[in-house]
Amino acid sequence: MTHLGYLLVGWGVSLLVVGLYSLSLVRRGRRLAERVPAERRRWMTSETPSK
Repeated sequence: MTHLGYLLVGWGVSLLVVGLYSLSLVRRGRRLAERVPAERRRWMTSETPSK
């Protein structure tokens, strides 16, 4: 394998790992957000209309 091949594989693996980690964080955050009572949720996720 050439130097370029090693470079591309290294970047590809790194981006794949970061992508999978960020996907797992988003999924975990959504799962945990569903467990928070409605009155304790922050303004970004509240169901009341904005003024």
